[in-house]
Parts: sequence; structure tokens; C-alpha cells
Amino acid sequence: MQPHAEPGGSPAVDTPGLVRDLSSLDTAMLDLAGGKAANLGELMSAGLPVPDGFCLTTEAYRRATGAPASLLPGLAYVQAALEPAPGPVDPSALADLAAGARSAILAAPIPADIAAAVEQAYRGLGHDVPVAVRSSATAEDLPFASFAGQQDTYLNVVGVAPVLEAVRKCWASLWTDRATIYRAGLGIDPAGVALAVVVQRMVEAETAGVMFTANPLTGRRGHAVIDASPGLGEAVVSGAVNPDHYVVDALTGRVLERKPGDKKVAVRAVPGGGTRTIEAPDAAAGECLDDAQATALARLGRQAEQYFGAPQDIEWAIDGSGTLWLTQSRPITTLYPVPQRTGAQGGTGTRVYLCFSLAQGLTRPITPMGRAVFRLIASSVAQAARFHVPDPRKGPSPYAEAGQRLYFDLTTPLRSTVGRWILPRVFDIMEARSATLLRQLFDEPAFSVTRRTPLALLRHVVPAAVRARAPESLLRGMFRPAAALRRLDRFTRDFEAALEAPPAAGPAARLEHAEMLLRTRLFTIVPAILPLPALGFAMLAVAGKVLGGARWDELEPVLRGLPNNVTTEMDLELWRLAVAIWDDAESYTALTTQDPSRLAREFQAGRVPARLEAGLTRFLDRYGHRAVAEIDVGMPRWSDDPAHIIGVLANYLRLEVPDLAPDVQFSKAAEDADAQVARLVARAGARSPLHAVVVRAALRRARLFAGLRELPKYQLVLGLAEVRRQLLHVGKELAETGILEQPDDIFFLDFHEAHQALPDHPGGAVPDLRELVAERRAAYEWEVGRRRIPRVLLSDGTEVEALQPAAATASDGALTGSPASTGSVTAAARVILDPVGAHLEPGEILVAPSTDPGWTPLFLTAGGLVMEMGGPNSHGAVVAREYGIPAVVGVPDATGRITTGQRITVDGGAGTVTPA
Repeated sequence: MQPHAEPGGSPAVDTPGLVRDLSSLDTAMLDLAGGKAANLGELMSAGLPVPDGFCLTTEAYRRATGAPASLLPGLAYVQAALEPAPGPVDPSALADLAAGARSAILAAPIPADIAAAVEQAYRGLGHDVPVAVRSSATAEDLPFASFAGQQDTYLNVVGVAPVLEAVRKCWASLWTDRATIYRAGLGIDPAGVALAVVVQRMVEAETAGVMFTANPLTGRRGHAVIDASPGLGEAVVSGAVNPDHYVVDALTGRVLERKPGDKKVAVRAVPGGGTRTIEAPDAAAGECLDDAQATALARLGRQAEQYFGAPQDIEWAIDGSGTLWLTQSRPITTLYPVPQRTGAQGGTGTRVYLCFSLAQGLTRPITPMGRAVFRLIASSVAQAARFHVPDPRKGPSPYAEAGQRLYFDLTTPLRSTVGRWILPRVFDIMEARSATLLRQLFDEPAFSVTRRTPLALLRHVVPAAVRARAPESLLRGMFRPAAALRRLDRFTRDFEAALEAPPAAGPAARLEHAEMLLRTRLFTIVPAILPLPALGFAMLAVAGKVLGGARWDELEPVLRGLPNNVTTEMDLELWRLAVAIWDDAESYTALTTQDPSRLAREFQAGRVPARLEAGLTRFLDRYGHRAVAEIDVGMPRWSDDPAHIIGVLANYLRLEVPDLAPDVQFSKAAEDADAQVARLVARAGARSPLHAVVVRAALRRARLFAGLRELPKYQLVLGLAEVRRQLLHVGKELAETGILEQPDDIFFLDFHEAHQALPDHPGGAVPDLRELVAERRAAYEWEVGRRRIPRVLLSDGTEVEALQPAAATASDGALTGSPASTGSVTAAARVILDPVGAHLEPGEILVAPSTDPGWTPLFLTAGGLVMEMGGPNSHGAVVAREYGIPAVVGVPDATGRITTGQRITVDGGAGTVTPA
């Protein structure tokens, strides 16, 4: 049986504060009724078929367990011991504390007034009515955490005394090991959680199960996924049975997929109370649902989804008369959000979105102001190409956001011949797995080619390139490379000089200056610089063609130890500082004995040894604008908090093998590259002297210009750092007036909101934005914990990568990716998800989700590199090659399939990672 709604009515009494009729509840009563009960009340309000019943509120739990605290000293002790603390949780210690909490609750008597309220409400349902008694916690069935199965449920409970005992057990189940550890992992305060209890009639269930109103595997919205089994739904929920499986298009009602299960067991109600699991050998003979029932369930699920405004995880039952009942509904918290376009809308049908954040090596979310910055930058790019942008603050039409990350609509280029030629090739070298996913969509009818000529693209690109003098830059780089570098140097000096606002500027002027930089100055970086590194890589390709089709493993060594790479120059400058500190005992002792965060505070207070202070100040004066996740203006720069750099310096001091010194490695890489150039020129000379001349010139330009690949981002980040500085000035003033709590709250607003918050804003009263900032900070912190970020999403929520077969593992356990830097190394792996505060022993293989320049100081002592994202010319691959580190990128789920301390072999030429 499942909860049922036969005649008998609602509870006869509605005891204020203790018992509430389910139909009187809604999600505004979460603190009173918990997530499960509140959602059931909402389903009833929506007119959906829900069994009647009542809710024993959290007030009852709090009175029974906490007033006075002396009645349950064991629980009070556990709550105090479970206070959230920094650092990883200890599961065994938490389990011991949870057991103490359960024992305390089970040993305590239920207060008489609570027992009386439950008895009266239960008798209001009828005489000894079979009911389900379900836990409903305040931290449960939430948009960000479902807590599915974390607390207990008791089915087919009959009689007052058994109901009260089930209530007590539900209260205790708030402290199951799994629930306690789950809450601790989410940082939820144990003293703030409480538990209500739902008591509902049971349904005489012939069939029951679970329905997701969106496909939880692919993310596809509108595809209801239904699992069904005979008897109570507990068999499906607990995983005791292989159920019948259905996928239904909820819009059309068509059953798209059906897969019968063996259904060898069923959970049935026992007369007089309780349940039992029985063998059901005949259950597999027929399917649980016919098409009409599956369609009707999907339709009910769609109604619930539309009512709640989000896809739902629903438990359901069908009684002997064929009536459908919904017994529970919670949001599906594992789905990635569908991208939302912020600018002018364009195009119909299914759209394709690519994650720009991942393409930039950034897995974490971007702050609201960081996203506002990119909307303005994207608008400036679109306007430079003469696309119409109605509101630059909202971004151009293709710009979208999902999960606080940046996405771009690639549907139009994907449906053009030239777009299909360009896009995958760009991502082959930038983020190889994204290229594979884009190619996978070529055969989809929804994305068939509609534009077969490049004329539309050329009308936008050619005028923009001419205005930016890109053809001139290419010609100068081809025929006068030294002059091209001098002109580039003049551009960077002029760009940096134009960044600063007048020192005496007020808040409004500073905001306007920041927006001006984003609208007009930052985009000039790309056309001024990018043609030269593009020419460098083109020349490498030309040399390969002239050589008769040289393989990548022959050309790749030419890109080692490149000159003119600002990122490797930065890393080597930090290494030279470490070398200087080796000779200074006081600085050495400070770095090797003190916590980096504490030492950072001492540095900012001017209380560190002289050599360390001078060297670190010099480094930060030049590179302090950089950071981890530096494309987000909301992220602190190294000059704001040098703890990361101090930690890297301390890591360098552990390097004891002279041959592994980064400057030695870099010099050797440059020598190897020169030797490879000589070999390739000699091979070309064997064909003819002209071949040798062309190959020598092409490879010289490849080495001269390819390292400039890092310069556009370096200059962009320099501009973003100035935007950040201006915004912090504004944030400080708003904090001083009480509009914000602290200066960096400004990064949880956008430009429009920041302007409105200024005291002299013409719009009238200044809003108090502290509550809005707090909400956004909480949402941001939750997104920081999200591990799976889809590279390519469709507008119906489908994750294209989920449509591919799971990544294969070879018989020898090897993982495969894209070759990025040749060579082979066997060493212990170190899985690092965030470089800030990371510890990497010299020679260990760094395994990371992705990298940006903020990670690269770790590369200097790494023995090898494995990344989940990236392509042969992604940032991490480029830097790995320059240091001669074997690297494989684009390895699916590398950080999950490799463990710290595991010995692995990285073959950067074959693109494999193998257990050693």
C-alpha cells in the first residue's frame, strides 16, 4: 500500500503549532513543515491527486528534543560537536556523534500534549487507518539539495501506538549517519535543522514507482523517465528490484522507450501493519504500465513540473481501481540549468550552447559582476563586427548563462558550411572534447546546414579585420618580424597607460570608467595581438606541408622553450625569487615553517624578512594583477592575497635535484627545439635548397610568434584588474555608507545595480542590497561545489556528452586523451581541484580538471600533467611543452578515475595515462 485518499476526511482537528492538515501547507512553511510536507501541500493546491493526511510540525520536534535542553543532554552535546568547521569532515567521527544523537532521541519520552495531538489527528482519518509515516526535514527536498533517502519512512503503520513509535523513529532518523555526513558536507548548521513528520493514508498499490520529469542522465527536459514495479514503491526506491523502465515524451504523450525489468521481488503490506518483501517470479511476465498509464503519469508529472517551475522527482502509485496518486515530489537537484540568453533573442527550434568558461580553463562559477563584465566585452566584440546589440549590458544575442557560467549559442555557425569547417578545428587545439561533441551534432536533422557560402560571415569579419589592421599585422609579421614585435611592444605600453582613471574620481566616475574600458578598450587587444601568434602556428603548419606532411610529434618539439611567452616568464621570475631565498636563511626559515596565509598577512603588514619582502614586492608589482580564475573580476588578485604565491615559493624550496630546476628544464627545452629545427631544415634541404629556406623561415617565425599566444589574455587580465580596482573603490564607499556589508560585495551586483546604489543616483531612494548580496553569495558558494559542467548543452537541457558512450578504458587500464606534450614519465599522481594552497611534491604528476595561468607556477616542479579539459594548444598544453613536461589533456573524468598517490605513466605522445 501507498498513502491513500479514501473517504474519511481530513484530520478532525488542526492543533496550532503541532499538527497541520497537509492541504494547508505550502513552501513558505518550510521551517514549520519540512520539504516533503510543504511540497505535498503544494501538489494539493495544484489540484493533483495526493492522499490526504496531516503533518506533525517541526515545533513538535523542537519541543520534544530541545526544551529544556537538560532533558536531552546527549543531543545538545552532539549538536555542539557537529558545528560546521573548516576542512574535510571525518566520516567515522560524525557517525559516532550521529549514533549518540539517535540514542538520545529514542530514549526520550514523547511529551503528552504532542502524543495527544497525533492521536487526535490520526483518529480523524478513520479507525485504525493504515498510514505511511514519513520524515520531512527542513534541510530536505530543497532546490540545491534533495537529501533523497536520507531520513526514514515507515509504511502500513496501523494504530495510535505504532504511529507514535514511528514518529519517534523518524525524529531519530534526522541523525542517521548518511544524513549527518551529507549535511556536514554541505556546511549546514546541525542546530538549525529540524524534522516534521508526514502521516498519510496508504494506497492499495497494484503498481508503484518513481518518475523524473526530465531525463536525469541526459538532462533532456520534457522526457519523463518512469520506473515501475508491482506492489509498493519501496522496492524501486530501495533498489531491491529491476523495475520496468519507460521514457515518455510528456508533450506528445508518446512512449519513446520501454525496457521490461525482471521484477523478481515485490514489497507488499501485511494485514495489521508492516510490510514484507516477497518473491514474485510471475511479475516479469507482463509490463506494469500500458501506454495510456505511462502517458497519464507523464502528464501529471508535467503538471507538477509546471506548477513548481522546475523538473521534479516524483513517487507515485496506482491503486486497484486504476487511480493514479502522487505521494511525493521534490526538485531534481542533479540537473544542470538550461542556458538563459540575456540579450536579444534570436532563432527558434533547438539551440546549441558551448561553455565558454570551460574553454578558458575555468570550472568554477563566475561572480555576478564577473558575468556583467563579459556581457559588456561580448557586446563590444559583436558591435565591432557590426552586429546589432540593443543593450550592451545584457550582452549580444548569442550570449547566455547557465549555472553562473558563460555559454554561447553556436547554432548559427553550426548550421553553416564555413562554421562547420572552422569551429571543430579551433576546438581541436583549444578544447578537444568540445570539438568531438560539436562534430557529433553534424548528423542531427535539427542542425542541418542552411548556409552554404561564407558571404554572411565575411560581411561582418572582413570590415572588422580591416579596421583593426589585422592584414597589416600579418604581412608585417611575415616579412618584417622584428618590426612586428616592436609595434606590438608599443601597443602594450599605450594600452597599459590608458587604463587608469583619474585619482580623484568619484564613485560614479569610477563606474563609468570601468564600463568604458570594457566597452571600448579591452576588445582592441585581440586584433592587435592575435594575428601574430596565429601566424606562428600557421607557419608551423606550412613547414609541415613543405616537409611532405610532417607528423605532429615531429613538429611539437619546435614549440618547446618558446620566447616571448609572458606566462613562462612569470613562472621563471618566481623561480628566480626562490633561488634567491635559498641563500637567505631568515627568508628560507619563514617560508618553510610558517603557514602561507599567516605569512601573507605578515607580508602585507611589512613584517617579513627583507629579501623575501623585496623579492615578493617586485614580483607582485609586475604580476600581482594575475590570479587563479583571473578572468572573473570578482576573484582576488595575487596582490590582494599573496598566500597562493607564497605557498608556491615554499613548494619550490623542496626541490633538491638540480637537473629538475625549472630554468634548467626551460633552457634544455629551448635547446631541444633548436636541435629539432636544425633536423627539419636538414631534411628539407635534402629535397632542395629552396625547401630548406622556406622551412627555416617558417619555423623561425613559429618560434618567434607562437609564444605570444598567452599575451592577449595577459593584457586582458591587466585590464580586468584595473576594472576590479575601480569597482573596489566603489564598493568601499558603499560599505562605508552601510549599503553593502563589505567592499567586495560589489562583485555580487551588476553595473546597473551598482549605479542605483550610489547616493547621488537620480533614481531616488538608495536600496539596501545586503540581503540580495547574501542570497547571491550563498548561490555562488553552492555552485562552487558543482563538479560536472557540461561542455555542450542543447536548449532542451540535453547534455550532448551524455549521449556518447561512456569513455572506454583499455584492457591495461589506460585512460585516453589528446597528446599535448611528448615524452613519458612514471610517478605518483597528485589530484588537485583548486591550486590555492595546493601541495605538489617535486616530480609528482599533476592531475587537474583544467588550468589557467594561475595554476602554472605549479608546473615548474611537476613531473607530468593530466587534464580533463583542453586540447594541444590549450593553455596547460602550451606551458607544459615549454617546460618539457609530458602532458595528456582532454582525459574524461581524470580527477575521479585517478587517485592521489597512485603511480601512473603519462605518455604525452600517445595521449595515454596508464597505471604503473
